[in-house]
Amino acid sequence: MATALKLCILSEEALEGETDMTNQATDTDPLIIAGRVFSSRLIIGTGKYKDYAENAAAAEASGAEIVTVAVRRVNLSDPSAPMLVDYVSPEKYTFLPNTAGCFTGEDAVRTLRLAREAGGWSLVKLEVLGDEKTLYPNMPETLRAAELLINDGFEVMVYCSDDPIMARELEDIGCCAIMPLGAPIGSGLGIQNPVNIRLIVEQAKVPVLVDAGVGTASDAAVAMELGCDGVLMNTAIAEAKDPLQMARAMRHAVIAGRQAYLAGRMAKRLYADPSSPLAGLI
Repeated sequence: MATALKLCILSEEALEGETDMTNQATDTDPLIIAGRVFSSRLIIGTGKYKDYAENAAAAEASGAEIVTVAVRRVNLSDPSAPMLVDYVSPEKYTFLPNTAGCFTGEDAVRTLRLAREAGGWSLVKLEVLGDEKTLYPNMPETLRAAELLINDGFEVMVYCSDDPIMARELEDIGCCAIMPLGAPIGSGLGIQNPVNIRLIVEQAKVPVLVDAGVGTASDAAVAMELGCDGVLMNTAIAEAKDPLQMARAMRHAVIAGRQAYLAGRMAKRLYADPSSPLAGLI
C-alpha cells in the first residue's frame, strides 16, 4: 500500500509538472484572432453531448477557451429549460456563435444578427452549407454572406472548403480566420487533403484552423504539424466512449503538434542514416 501511495504521489507531481510546462508553452505562443489573445489553440463545440454538464466537464478537461454555439440549436434564452450558460459560463469562455444548419446566406446573416442582439457577440463563425448529405460549404453563398457580415461590423471566422483560391478570397474581403474542413463534418475521417491545407497555411496572413473531420488525437496533431493555428472539433470528443478522456487527449495533441511544427521535423530519407557514426569502430 505504501508503494502504491508513493506511486500516486509521484503521478500527481508529474501531472503538475506537465501542466506547468503546458502553461508555459501556450503562454509564450498565444493564438491571436481579431486582436483577442488565447492560450489554447483548441476550440470545442457545444452539441451532441448527453447533457450540458458533460459538455462543461469536457470543456474544462480540454483546456479550451473558445466554445462554439449553434445559435439555432442551443438554448440560450429559455429559462424554463436547461440553459447552456448555466453550465458553460460566458464569463469563463469566449462564446463563438455559429450558423450551423444554415443553407443560405440570408439565413446565416439573420442568425448572427439575432445572436448579436441577444448576447452582444461580434466575433462569429460563419458556415453556409451546400447540402444535407455532405454538409460541405456552399462557397459562393459563404463568400456573399461573409462580405455582408463584415460590412455590418462582424469579425468573421469562416468555415470553408480546402480550396486555397477560395481561402484567399475570404481573407481578402476581411475574414479574421480561415477554417478549412479536414473532412466532412462529423465524419471523423481525419485530414484528407494535407497538401491543400498546407497551401492555405503558407499563403494566409490570418489564423488558419482546421474545422471538421477530426476523429482522434493523431488527427489533431497532424493538423497542427501542417502549421495550422488551431483546431475546432465537436463530434470527436462528444461521441468518444469517454468524452473527458478524449478531451484531455485532444488538449495534449494540439500542444504537441504545435511544438513539433515549431521545432521543425527532420528531413525524410529513402535510406537509413545511423544514429551513431560508423567511422572508428573497434
